Amino acid sequence: MAKYSRSAGKDVERAMDRRKKGKLKRGRGGKGGTVKSRKQAIAIGLSEARKKGKKVPKLKAKRKTRRKLKKK
Repeated sequence: MAKYSRSAGKDVERAMDRRKKGKLKRGRGGKGGTVKSRKQAIAIGLSEARKKGKKVPKLKAKRKTRRKLKKK
């Protein structure tokens, strides 16, 4: 069974096209400048597909790392 729906692939494809044209923006509200990275364009396309409720695997939870302070 497929992990991603075809329509999710179309969203990624659309994001890649916008990156090529220089229209894909990063950050909240697109205020972080244009996206240069191919990987970032794919990630944006997948997140847009998730927001639309398409079949895309969930994001892995971020691991919080904590430095243990050395006591003297």
